[in-house]
Amino acid sequence: MKKIGSFLVMLVLFSFLLSGCYYFSAKKEMRNADKLINELKAAGGETLAPYEYCSAGDFFVVSQIEFNEKDFKASKQFAERSKSAAEAGLTKAKKK
Repeated sequence: MKKIGSFLVMLVLFSFLLSGCYYFSAKKEMRNADKLINELKAAGGETLAPYEYCSAGDFFVVSQIEFNEKDFKASKQFAERSKSAAEAGLTKAKKK
């Protein structure tokens, strides 16, 4: 009985740690995506790379919604997509 109790405690702690990891990684990705979106805007991304600019912004909004709903894994994934779109937009804006 004691082994089962300790196993359950370890399982609960592990799940909390795992969810905490997603929290911090999602927060970090969101910061990076926000920074890149601001850089894209400063580089004239609204006119030079409108598709990438809108995509990056929309993915970032969805990332924020997922984060507020405590779905940190989905939030991180949408922040990564936002960051990717912003990077593509920056590349496109710098070529023009």
